[in-house]
Amino acid sequence: MTTIAPTSPTATASTVANAVDNTEIASNFTTFLKLLTTQLQNQDPLSPMDTNQFTQQLVEFASVEQQMKSNDSLSTLVALDQAAQTTSALNLVGATVVVDGSTTQLNNSSATWSLSVTKPATATVTVKDATGQTAYTGTFGVNAGARNFVWDGHGNNGTLWPNGSYTMTATATDASGQTTAISTQIQAKVDSVDLTQTPPLLSINGQNYTVNQLQKIVAP
Repeated sequence: MTTIAPTSPTATASTVANAVDNTEIASNFTTFLKLLTTQLQNQDPLSPMDTNQFTQQLVEFASVEQQMKSNDSLSTLVALDQAAQTTSALNLVGATVVVDGSTTQLNNSSATWSLSVTKPATATVTVKDATGQTAYTGTFGVNAGARNFVWDGHGNNGTLWPNGSYTMTATATDASGQTTAISTQIQAKVDSVDLTQTPPLLSINGQNYTVNQLQKIVAP
């Protein structure tokens, strides 16, 4: 299910802030123009305005105008970036992705995690259900890099555990018996996207992630 909101509160606040900033700059720009025009009209013919001073004020005049145009351009770029993020997020609904995490779903006797180590090691994994009860534990060798660990839902005693959320913890030791770093990622489908947030939030296994937190997208 995809949640689409016509207007983002954050985006609305940003739009209002930009409008206020542009109004203030435009007001200052108009005031500056009036002061410069009045100064030119009322200068002493016998002692006209210094040329250097006049040039400096014209430069300041141009700077104010350039600032207004730059603000408009930045607002346009921000709007385009937000639209691109929204389109990217919507396209991911239903896609299978990999993100950092340890909790995934067991469905149809299959739950998948990805384990990453920097060097060959012996990994010990423990899988627990939502209540904290140990469902499975095992030890096996892993090579450097990432590899998938697929659990078929059977406990060490052969019991088939029910579908639901399961959390994995993993530790690893290298050939010398020293503890080495190991990270876990989950592979799951994007359930929905919340467009009321900036950037949009992807719902994966009940947890929220941004697009830049995705490790990879798995082809169907």
